[in-house]
Amino acid sequence: MNHARQGNGGIGRIRPLILLMIVGFLFIGVRLFPTFFERFFELDESVVTFPDTQVEDYQEESLFFLPASKGANIIRHQYYALSYNEQHEIADWVAYELTRAQLNQNRVRREDNYRPDPKVRSKTATTYDYRGSGYDRGHLVPVGDRKFSFEAMDETFFMSNISPQERHFNGGIWRELEELVRDWARKYRKVYVVAGPILSEKPKDYIGKNEVSVPPAFYKVVLDLSEPELKGIGFIIPNERSDEPLQNFATTIDEVEKRTNIDFFPDLMEDELEGKLESQFDNRLWQYDQKRYDARVNVWNVR
Repeated sequence: MNHARQGNGGIGRIRPLILLMIVGFLFIGVRLFPTFFERFFELDESVVTFPDTQVEDYQEESLFFLPASKGANIIRHQYYALSYNEQHEIADWVAYELTRAQLNQNRVRREDNYRPDPKVRSKTATTYDYRGSGYDRGHLVPVGDRKFSFEAMDETFFMSNISPQERHFNGGIWRELEELVRDWARKYRKVYVVAGPILSEKPKDYIGKNEVSVPPAFYKVVLDLSEPELKGIGFIIPNERSDEPLQNFATTIDEVEKRTNIDFFPDLMEDELEGKLESQFDNRLWQYDQKRYDARVNVWNVR
């Protein structure tokens, strides 16, 4: 062993020198030719995408637009918040911001991943509750509103964000409203959205082992606080197929609050402004899409 060590002594001294030279070469190369080394090692930060609002900022601002729910089970996810109703095994409401910047980002591919919400301690409904029920697993926060990142899109598949919807309602008038809200977000830069089921009235049915309530209707309220036309609008739509124009279901946010017993924007606006925006609406201030309505009546509703 002593001979072996003596025989390799010269090589042992050379190896650290070679290693030192390589490290020095890399250090000088990175300082002088950063672009080459980034490409060589594929250190390209442009492939990393971020949501329109940083997580910290989003969660901080979200505290100011959540509905008032006394004693409710409030769950805050990264890209939306909800109030879970254990009695009905669905959410009372979901709330989130939708911005033009989010919708203008690269759209990730949809990957269905329905699963229980781990943040709901009392446990949520499961996908098995919906099997053979005749009802769709309807999203409250639409997948299309959260396709600016995989994490945001994936969150929409928590079962806390799902409610039983009649098939032609989910793929018809509810879909049309979801697409319209995205149009409005692009036009007005940012809108505040709250959506959910009408649970103040008797459910149409109960499904699954967990007896998930089938709501008789769903609502959505949209608030635009961009200058110069601050405005709000609400919708209450029966959970069934419909050929009626969406305008026929438009109403004031106050009316939706009466039907749901929910105060939607208690901390977002001053009382005077809140009273004005929630007590009135003007359909002429909200652009509807005749072609999309025609598609619903002639294609979506007959599939």
